[in-house]
Amino acid sequence: MIEVKNVTKIFKTKNGELTAVDHVNLSIQKGEIFGIIGYSGAGKSTLIRLLNGLEKPTSGSVIVNGLEISSIKGKELRLARQKISMIFQHFNLLWSRTVAENIAFPLEIAGVPKEEREKRVHELIELVGLSGRADAYPSQLSGGQKQRVGIARALANNPEVLLCDEATSALDPETTDSILRLLSDINQRLGLTIVLITHEMHVIRKICHRVAVMEAGRVVEQGDVLEVFQNPQAEITKNFVMQVSDSRESKESIEHILKNYPSGKLVKLIFVGNTTERPIISYLIKEFQLDINILHGNISQTVNGSYGTLIVQLDGDSENVEKALEKLKSMNIKTEVITND
Repeated sequence: MIEVKNVTKIFKTKNGELTAVDHVNLSIQKGEIFGIIGYSGAGKSTLIRLLNGLEKPTSGSVIVNGLEISSIKGKELRLARQKISMIFQHFNLLWSRTVAENIAFPLEIAGVPKEEREKRVHELIELVGLSGRADAYPSQLSGGQKQRVGIARALANNPEVLLCDEATSALDPETTDSILRLLSDINQRLGLTIVLITHEMHVIRKICHRVAVMEAGRVVEQGDVLEVFQNPQAEITKNFVMQVSDSRESKESIEHILKNYPSGKLVKLIFVGNTTERPIISYLIKEFQLDINILHGNISQTVNGSYGTLIVQLDGDSENVEKALEKLKSMNIKTEVITND
């Protein structure tokens, strides 16, 4: 659906050249929700603008559904953009227009007849959960409702791709979750390809199938969300995973136990999928006659399954401890010995 091939974008500034996107390669499949995460200045906003032709690459190519967006212009580009919609952090609504009129705006531009336009607007208002608010103005809406209008407007021309530029950053956590549920529902119902940029790993974890991590204009890591959570490689990815896995708390727990309970072996267990639901601790205690002290645990849900970590202190016969670790590995539970006795 989307191919980004060796794309670089360089801006000329008064202080010299600025490389915003640096030799990026991405392949996004039809119907998936693809997340791009990075801190401010990472280049993710520039990258998403390259996907709909708002920016042209300095080198490389951007292909969307077989059409090279990076090389077309004029009427051809305008028609292509009708199939590549975008929603924004600050909604970008027309404040003098009602909800229905905001949603109808792109249909007016496209020359859709009034009767057909009104029917489509009604469908979209129902789809995004704004029944009864058609005649309200943006000033009368909550942040979440404004973003729902933005989503409905973006869907007006039946796009094939929906770009989300920090679409939940201005919202509170509860509203963010409701908007993410709506996007996930739209993805499933319409088979819409969604590309979502954010600086929050919570957003990636909630709805994305795959993720690319950006730093200083480069993609430093990419893959299935569950795999990235399970085994982050780049330091920045580890920091993002820490946002939703309470690793800081676990670090404090480790320091505390090392100081106060120096015996035994400290082990981090990593569970993926169905292994998160097994009664592992009780099994180890019974099977290997171990004393087990649970220091920290966390389970996160992703689109592709559950990911959990558990930090424990194993105390008992050293041979039994080693047997227990081998047994865990045979059960597809990754183990990481943090310290030895």
